[in-house]
Amino acid sequence: MKSIIKLKENYSFRRAYKKGKSYVSPYFVIYVTKNRRGIRLGITAGKKLGCAVKRNRAKRVITAAFRECLPYIKEGYDFVIVARTRILNIKSTAAAASMRSLLSSAGVWSNEDNGQAVNTAD
Repeated sequence: MKSIIKLKENYSFRRAYKKGKSYVSPYFVIYVTKNRRGIRLGITAGKKLGCAVKRNRAKRVITAAFRECLPYIKEGYDFVIVARTRILNIKSTAAAASMRSLLSSAGVWSNEDNGQAVNTAD
């Protein structure tokens, strides 16, 4: 199973904002840049979203949606996801569906399951 490395440094976020390609949905904005270190994720939730409880919930929803999409994401990319105010009104499954469409339009979505078994028995 793939693992997520968290982006924490300011220069990593700035690099994604400056050199990355952005993809917009009503719930979040995804900045995608290439790297040489696997899959790295950074999440931003500004004060415009509300108090700390709301910002933390937005980050949890985004993280859960990203983990759901993780087996299908190609290696070697940085993702910086900026939460928007509508993220507070949805569940992580709806966020994952929106994220899936953005990642496929970004060209980082692969249709293979990367070795995970799929149960097709009745």
